[in-house]
Amino acid sequence: MLTVYGMKLSGNCYKVQLALEQLGLPYRWVEVNSAAGETRTAEYLRMNPNGKVPLLEVTEGQYLAESNAILCYLADGSALLPSNRWQRAQLMQWLFFEQYSHEPYIAVARFIANWLPSDHPRQAELPRLRERGRQALAVMEQQLSLQAFIAGADYSIGDIALFAYTHVATDGGFDMSVYPNIQRWLSRVRAQPGFGELGN
Repeated sequence: MLTVYGMKLSGNCYKVQLALEQLGLPYRWVEVNSAAGETRTAEYLRMNPNGKVPLLEVTEGQYLAESNAILCYLADGSALLPSNRWQRAQLMQWLFFEQYSHEPYIAVARFIANWLPSDHPRQAELPRLRERGRQALAVMEQQLSLQAFIAGADYSIGDIALFAYTHVATDGGFDMSVYPNIQRWLSRVRAQPGFGELGN
């Protein structure tokens, strides 16, 4: 059985759990509190030298890190990962967008706004993070004005990856009411078979 080492509050871990649920794959979840240093123990670092979650144990001693790499592995051979070369490349484009242009701003703004004290020095980062996060949301808004899902007409792991932090972007101080296409897309994602809030 697949084993996921993850932290329920993490959007990157949420992606993996949502994909597993929607693909109907059996798995075991091991909660790892990275905020408490549990990803920095010698035992955990033997599994993932980068010391982060999520981490997928495929078989005993075989580990895969990085949330979007895990999504690609899990979805291989399913409708969530297109077999067509061009469609797959378009999907990959959005997975890279999520990690480079979306998550670093929306997820980090959420973390600072929700888990750091109001007088913490990192609170000063919020204006820039929100500016860059709004830019990413504007790109998504434009894309979703053209098609039902982020990488085309069909639901994919690209939608799972971007849903993870977009559906909680208000936690980071983002006004989602100004993105009607994203709002409709969020509803379409929630309507997919096997969808669950999973406590996030």
